[in-house]
Amino acid sequence: MELVLLGPPGSGKGTQAKLLAERFLIPHISTGEIFRKNLGEGTELGLMARRYMDQGVLVPDDVTEAMVRQRLTESDAQNGFILDGFPRNLAQGEHFESMLTELGRSLTAVIYLVVGRKTLIDRLTGRRVCPQCGAVYHLILDPPKRPGVCDVCGSALEQRRDDTEETVIKRLEVYDQETAPLVAFYRRRGLVQEFDGEAPVEVVTRDIVQGLEGARD
Repeated sequence: MELVLLGPPGSGKGTQAKLLAERFLIPHISTGEIFRKNLGEGTELGLMARRYMDQGVLVPDDVTEAMVRQRLTESDAQNGFILDGFPRNLAQGEHFESMLTELGRSLTAVIYLVVGRKTLIDRLTGRRVCPQCGAVYHLILDPPKRPGVCDVCGSALEQRRDDTEETVIKRLEVYDQETAPLVAFYRRRGLVQEFDGEAPVEVVTRDIVQGLEGARD
């Protein structure tokens, strides 16, 4: 299973990637994990990325792509992988296709989680965090026992600045601009399997597994 997982922020990509990785015994590879590993180990690519980050500019695609390529050559990814957060745009998608060809590999499927805009906003703006102990809650999905108060230490919960509705809407607009061409790119290759990301987690996982096993057969 060599998979790419696409979906807007709040669609449940991280949750499904973790469950699918366990189901198919393949690594869940996220761009965040790759960056943390390279930065933490002080690799050449990590140091290169750090220079851009210290300047407050985006890390160029070629550095991210080099990290992904290196990760895919590691032993645990030889029987498959599920990529979460990459490719992020059409340019990365085109380069990734060439990369896989050079590595003698090809995608099994592109999983696309579809979730309505209101649901996404509700999910992303509902998060609350405890500034003292770091506990995380959600007003709808996992509320504290007492509204606005941490169950663990009793501190007042806060909403992160990047979880406000204004910020969330901007994030979703950026996603729409970057990812719509990428979804079309993979549709033309017959790779996209679309799933309702608003269904219960276990239902989404079941449907994805059935779709993937059908594609593999």
